[in-house]
Amino acid sequence: MERKYNDLIGEILERSGEKDNYQGKWKGKPIPKDYLSMDTFQHFQKIAKDSGFLPPWLKLQKEISALVQACTKEAEIKAINKKIKAYNKVCPLPMQKPTIRFERIEEAKREW
Repeated sequence: MERKYNDLIGEILERSGEKDNYQGKWKGKPIPKDYLSMDTFQHFQKIAKDSGFLPPWLKLQKEISALVQACTKEAEIKAINKKIKAYNKVCPLPMQKPTIRFERIEEAKREW
């Protein structure tokens, strides 16, 4: 045994004659330091944020905000409160908000 470890992929590339012939994006480049400084979840969050991904609860928050700002009738409150309840089920606990009443719609517009 010549080596201390098995490099299966390296052996396959060697046998095929492609070991030094591939044009990989990272060939010869060091891994970025910020990649090594974060755990997997933090790295995912950074990539998701850079790609414009929004969690479902943030999309729902923006939708509710638009509905509250456009609310002019008491009949619309029931649909808004239904969305607020759905929002409270999926958002982080500190971000949860109470349902609204038509009498306090101006306060709700400032809050949302």
